[in-house]
Amino acid sequence: MLAVATEIKNKYPKSKLIYAIGKNDSLIHLPENDPAIEKVFSIRSGKFRRYHGEGIKQIFDIPTLLKNIRDFFYVIIGFFQALSMIRKESPDAIFIKGGFVGVPVGLAAAICGIPYTTHDSDAVPGLANRIISRWARKNTVAMPIENYTYAADKMIQVGVPISDQYRPVSASKRSQYLHTIDIPTNSQLILVTGGGLGAQRLNSAITKISKQLLSRYPQLYIVHITGASNEDQVSKQYENVKDSAQRVIIKPFIDDMYVYTGAADVVISRAGANTLAELAAQQKACIIVPNPQLTGGHQTKNAEVLEKSKAIMVISDSQIVKNPELLLRDIEHLLKDDKAREKLAEAFHATADITAANKLADIIIGTANGTRA
Repeated sequence: MLAVATEIKNKYPKSKLIYAIGKNDSLIHLPENDPAIEKVFSIRSGKFRRYHGEGIKQIFDIPTLLKNIRDFFYVIIGFFQALSMIRKESPDAIFIKGGFVGVPVGLAAAICGIPYTTHDSDAVPGLANRIISRWARKNTVAMPIENYTYAADKMIQVGVPISDQYRPVSASKRSQYLHTIDIPTNSQLILVTGGGLGAQRLNSAITKISKQLLSRYPQLYIVHITGASNEDQVSKQYENVKDSAQRVIIKPFIDDMYVYTGAADVVISRAGANTLAELAAQQKACIIVPNPQLTGGHQTKNAEVLEKSKAIMVISDSQIVKNPELLLRDIEHLLKDDKAREKLAEAFHATADITAANKLADIIIGTANGTRA
């Protein structure tokens, strides 16, 4: 979102950009501190909880059912908040990047006749965008359009918008990044991230094999981004590497992710589309562990698309739970074999499209200008 905002501001400096974010969103500081954003509104939104592979039994899960009922009313509250925001600010165009805050905003925009554009980063379109897509001016998507069911005449493939901080990392730039995060420049570095909320199964698998990795590779460092809710648990799991504790860096969350990914030799991550796009742009060798429980299996689909191009190594969530040694094997393969690591990184970079934010900015500006014509 902020990458697109920056592009709009660069192209159209007089534009006024307003950011609508979910109420109590822990990342609200990002748009609040971004120079392209002039005002931030918190909008109440609800989430329809459904879990991939759970089938009909989740319908009868009482806690999930009660939360879904509660969140239905949150959407109604959010709709009136969005309606008030739109009437107060009178936007010429709206950009909705998926997520459930887009539902009340999209519905309010449709009622007010404000044109909006949606975007899906994942290979499986999100429910929120599917709900509001019929009234959208354009439905933009990241992957080839055959992955989506939107109206063909409104659909445009643009890629995934990412910050211009994500670009191929030279050897000198990598050394600079290592110095920035206080790691010796002659080190090897593994970065582990489970996404903004962390990933307990992935975290557990890494901590189980960390002692072997650190003992076999004396110059190896591990930076582990745990998610705020998992920091204490992961810290305790790393107690088995007390002798090498100085080479394990645990972070609950970081804003300057591009520095850490840029410094890494190997990145181990979930398969969120935005993360994959950023890592591809930086030309990183990656081991991807899709989260199979997320709605529609979209992470599995994201990984499948890239694995076909031999752009990433993929290991399933169930495999790392049953046998973390398989993950250890893949990591060691990339640490030992520079050519294999470089070949994987180059194939991944070939899938990158760093122009997505620019293309989206043009579409949004064109939509806004069209409302004035």
